[in-house]
Amino acid sequence: MKYLIAIHRPNDFAHEDMLGAEVREAIDRVNDEMVAAGVRLFVGGLYSPSSATSIRLQSNGDATVSEGPYLEATDYVDGLWVLECKTKADAIEWGRKAALACRGSVEVRPFAGAAMKE
Repeated sequence: MKYLIAIHRPNDFAHEDMLGAEVREAIDRVNDEMVAAGVRLFVGGLYSPSSATSIRLQSNGDATVSEGPYLEATDYVDGLWVLECKTKADAIEWGRKAALACRGSVEVRPFAGAAMKE
């Protein structure tokens, strides 16, 4: 089954100040471990929410485009992994390792529908 592990950061998080060499090395080690275990399908970091563009479907069927994140929130998704894990417990363990390496909160969530079967 495929799982999303998403890293969450507070809006005032400053990468330059918070993600020094030690943290980056810890993240690299987790990535290497995921690859060696054969579970990592995709990994990626995201720019800050201020770089987002949102497209909202209107009640009349039109779609409007605006600069900024879709949701106003106190936290944002900073990066993610997509993993292929045999069990939810395995995915949660990878999420725990990711949280420790990134020194931040993560969310572990299974993909729905066809993505689970591929």
